[in-house]
Amino acid sequence: MDQRNAERIAESALALTGLSGLPAVQQWFDERRRIDVARVERIALTDLVNWRTDPDTGNIVHDSGRFFSLEGLAAEVPAGAVTSWTQPIIHQPEIGILGILAKEFDGVLHFLMQAKNEPGNVDGVELSPTVQATRSNYTRVHRGSFVPYVEYFQEENRRKVLADVLQSEQGAWFYQKRNRNIIVETDQEVELLEGFRWLTLGQIHQLLAGDAVINMDSRTVLSCLPFSGTGLADRFPFQGQEFRRSVLRSSSADLAGLHTIGETLSWITETRTRHEVRARRVPLREVTGWTRGPEAVTHDSGLFFRVIGIDVETERREVAGWSQPVVEPVGVGVNAFLVKRVDGVLHALVNARVQPGFLDVIELAPTVQCTPDNYDWLPSAARPRFLDDVLRAGPDRIRFESLLSEEGGRFYHARNRYLVIETDADHAPDPGPDFRWLTLHQLVGLLRHSHYVNVEARSLIACLHSLTGESTAG
Repeated sequence: MDQRNAERIAESALALTGLSGLPAVQQWFDERRRIDVARVERIALTDLVNWRTDPDTGNIVHDSGRFFSLEGLAAEVPAGAVTSWTQPIIHQPEIGILGILAKEFDGVLHFLMQAKNEPGNVDGVELSPTVQATRSNYTRVHRGSFVPYVEYFQEENRRKVLADVLQSEQGAWFYQKRNRNIIVETDQEVELLEGFRWLTLGQIHQLLAGDAVINMDSRTVLSCLPFSGTGLADRFPFQGQEFRRSVLRSSSADLAGLHTIGETLSWITETRTRHEVRARRVPLREVTGWTRGPEAVTHDSGLFFRVIGIDVETERREVAGWSQPVVEPVGVGVNAFLVKRVDGVLHALVNARVQPGFLDVIELAPTVQCTPDNYDWLPSAARPRFLDDVLRAGPDRIRFESLLSEEGGRFYHARNRYLVIETDADHAPDPGPDFRWLTLHQLVGLLRHSHYVNVEARSLIACLHSLTGESTAG
């Protein structure tokens, strides 16, 4: 692990003024939202252009055979509260690039962020990575314009790699979907194009506290930064700000956690062995408990999610207009970490979570990851163990709270309430076989590898890192 990179990342996280101040950044972002407006209209699935329903399977597929398809999934989890079910699932086997370009200005690391309007975003423009593109997009299957800056992530001689790892996406909505999460640094001159801005990590963290500003793809990439080193708590002492200090102590690899990394890896392996999961793609027409109509595919309970069609017109994307199917969740979800200080080191309670779309049985998830309204229909045994702790937490316990969007290219108005809630040091000393208290430097270590930490937990890790910032209460 590169100690100097960890210090540079920490220094950038503490820098609220970079090439411009935060007020100027906010003004620029507000202007981008004003001028970059897309027309997004819900349409019937039967009215999608360049998409068709396969007559044999009922799957919704693109005429090119690329991009993605809506298929069925049959899942069996013998030890689960719900032991078997079928559902629609997005199948997108190609691996896209989620890449952030970094560069030093006046000795401070900056990150090139893009103000991008995705059709599923509630408020239009959000801050995305420098490059956020599927293989079909950056190879121009749609015959649109070139993806800016993609060459920095394809040409090895133009970059220094800070992070580069394949990571999963939502295991409830995607089948074994992965994207390349990559951060590269350059010392070359970089032409600044319209809609892009260099920001310090501290400025990004400040914006992350606002609702629906930093998009999901940015959050997952930023979580992969090697924000872990030895002696960080001594290098940046934060005198008199004990919670803020506990976050940085949690990122300090020389301070022990409740479990060693060897014990943690053994626990993950044991959990994957203990849980039996069988998931297979099936024709969409074989999915039961769901109704396919001309307008949408819906669950018979009215809960979970819908598959709908949208038509999009915009002047600021590689293609000016298109239509596509999207997944529209029903209700607002809750993704929360319970955290506690142990000997001054912050620990987060992670859940080894089974989801049918995962490539390797389980990944580490937030303490609570759910849409509470769904449990009016599901069996009581399915209710998440720590959900009531999260829902009943008082304001004095909440260290982070923001309503954040999920990926707006495949999901329509998908939002989750992201929370970090501090508990007492003696809370849940034995949380059960599917939970463990881990430090941030342990989670960052796991994020150097694929399929250990899920996308919702990665978002929360980015939120936890933001709590090193100056706005955090002591």
